[in-house]
Amino acid sequence: MTNSPFLIGVTFFAELFPSFLFSIPGGVAADRYDRHKIIKIMQILSIIQSVLMAIMVLTGHTTVWAILTLSVILGIINAFDVPARQALLHEVVADPADLPNAIALTTAMASLAQLLGPVLSGIVLSLFGAAVCFFINAASFGGVMLSLVLMKLPAAPQRIKDKKVLAEFAEGFAYLRRSPNISWMIVLLGLMSLLALPYNTLLPVFAKDIFKGNASTYGLINGFIGAGAVVCTVFIASRKPGAPLKKILFISSIIMGVGMICFSQVLNFKAAMFFAMLAGFGSMAQFTVCNIVAQLESAPAMRGRVIGILLMALFGMNPLGSLVAGAVSQRIGAPTTMLIQGFIAIALALLFSRFLLRRKGKPAKIDVMTVEAEEQVREGYEL
Repeated sequence: MTNSPFLIGVTFFAELFPSFLFSIPGGVAADRYDRHKIIKIMQILSIIQSVLMAIMVLTGHTTVWAILTLSVILGIINAFDVPARQALLHEVVADPADLPNAIALTTAMASLAQLLGPVLSGIVLSLFGAAVCFFINAASFGGVMLSLVLMKLPAAPQRIKDKKVLAEFAEGFAYLRRSPNISWMIVLLGLMSLLALPYNTLLPVFAKDIFKGNASTYGLINGFIGAGAVVCTVFIASRKPGAPLKKILFISSIIMGVGMICFSQVLNFKAAMFFAMLAGFGSMAQFTVCNIVAQLESAPAMRGRVIGILLMALFGMNPLGSLVAGAVSQRIGAPTTMLIQGFIAIALALLFSRFLLRRKGKPAKIDVMTVEAEEQVREGYEL
């Protein structure tokens, strides 16, 4: 609409920054209320948001402010949906030892959607227009709702809510101060989200100006990034219990940086797609590994809030980084901006190498205490 890299960054900001603001309330809600019901409500709201977007495009009222408003609504929905969705895994996975694989496979499904979605949407966009894309997107939530209805879950525990929301909010941060293994992972994710991961803001510029393509070209780039992300999550999901996840994160961060550096400088489209896969592999490891560590090592009563803070680091820093990347790219160009982001990703990996490559001193909290705590969750406990 505007041919402005900066406004693309603003759009990413409008979607992700509300997720930053509401991620902690979303985490508190996941710890206080029925997670299954929260997810269903958020899916209904997602359908409404997507239908409104489709109607807006169909009637020709695609103004910048309207798109930004619906992006803000989507960001708020995600802030409540994702913590509940992630925390619900512990209620549907019987054996805690299977949780790393379950979390990674869940991420793999999202990566597969990232792989197929842009490619298919690019084709549909070229053939039928943007309105049809949004209507199909709205219809896809119907399948999610059906799966939620068909899920057989134990009765939700009656959690005693005798504390104020703000008190539970503060409890989450106090808990992280006592859990450095989780807090350092969140700090790393936040820095990556601010300084490296917003490279996706620049992809439309590469598709149109560098590779002289169109919406289908943009879809292909995202598709190859998604392919790398799928390979990453399948790789992590196939690891045996006790695999060195932090070491995997270190290596993946280096791979991401190298992929971004090479993608930014290569003019051959086919070669660039290989490096896009490397970037996708490394970038998916950032959230996947941090998410697994945060969920496995957090106490059941705090899990929703820990996930909320994790998402705050991701959703809060990423939109700010998108704004910075968009603004910087207008001055020095998208290739140079991504080149710098790639070097920053490698520098952060090296900066945190002592933490990431340190041998695990204590076993992860998948032990008898955690299993007993999980049973308390199912029976209901006082928060």
